[in-house]
Parts: sequence; structure tokens; C-alpha cells
Amino acid sequence: MAIYLIRHGETEGNAARIIQLPDSPLSPRGISQAERLAQALAAEGISRIVSSDLLRATMTAAPLQRATGAPLLLDALLQERNFGDLRGTPYAELDVDPFAPDYEPPNGESWETFYRRVERAWAVIREAAIASHGHLAVVTHGLVCRALAARYLSLPSGEEAPARWENASLTIADGVAPWRVRTLNSIVHLDGLSAGTSKDSAAV
Repeated sequence: MAIYLIRHGETEGNAARIIQLPDSPLSPRGISQAERLAQALAAEGISRIVSSDLLRATMTAAPLQRATGAPLLLDALLQERNFGDLRGTPYAELDVDPFAPDYEPPNGESWETFYRRVERAWAVIREAAIASHGHLAVVTHGLVCRALAARYLSLPSGEEAPARWENASLTIADGVAPWRVRTLNSIVHLDGLSAGTSKDSAAV
């Protein structure tokens, strides 16, 4: 039994360095990333998929569902942190650090609220993994990936949860508890795709 933790593919907002809007779709490159990911995981024994219900995540999950035939469950608990009124704003135009520990975006989630939601999401993930007759794929967002890895997964000795998660990256944790990570934030399945994002585009 393993959890395959996946970050969604690239969006135009990622490439343009804009804080994501909820309905941001994948870019053409992101669609290619999702297809490549699905091809890589088609024969891995994934029997269930749980995904954020935001469009960029569901578009990433769809090719995986087609490739595996696994049932797909959408769950709002797996959404990215809500940056409220900052959504749609280019990072270059911000006069605040939206990732500062004590910053709460207007009409958005504080870190405390976000982490409480991720805790509930982890409970859903655990239950789905235990109920699966095979491996569980979880399609979500960069900050959710980082929170799950830092708080609930057992990372290899000397490793820390990456500050930046790559688009369409794969993290594999073998279970059950302590859910030991054997693959962390990997994009080897994307080898050969043309570069399309800046080095900082995978923040959110």
C-alpha cells in the first residue's frame, strides 16, 4: 500500500507568476505534464484517486483516471490555501509577503486555518488509503503537498519538505504509518518536455 502524492500540472498563472484563481485551468504544457504522469503511473496499481476539486487539479487527475480506471473522489479539503483578495494578483505587484508566518490574506486563510484544514484532509487520505485495494493517488497543490510531507510523512534521513514543489511532481510514501517516503517531489517522468516555467513558478 502506498500513497502517490501529486501536485497539479502547470497553469498559465504558474508560468506568469500570478497567485492562482480558483478556476485556473492547466496550460498546454500542464496538460502534457498530466498526460505524461498518467502514462508513468498507468501500471503502478493505483486503485483509487482523491483530488482537490479545483480545476487545475481535476484536469491533472482526469488522464490518470483514464489510464488506471480507478474511481475518482473530489474533496474540497485538498484545495490550495485560500489567498482571498490576493488571488489573481501578480507576485511582482504585491507589497506583502503572502507566505510570511503571521500574514493572513484579506478574506483568505491564515496559516493556522490552512493547517487545520490539511489535518482534516490527511484524515480523509488515511481512510481512503486503508480502504483501497491497491495504491492511492492524491492530486492536490503545492502548499498542501508541503504541509502533508512536513507534518504527516516520514522523510528520508536528512531530508526536509521542499520549499517549492514542482508542477506534476510525484511523491510516494509507503504505508501504513509512519508512511515512509521513498520518492520525493520527483519529475523524472517529465524528462524530455520542453522547459516552460521560471524557477520560482511552482510556489502555489
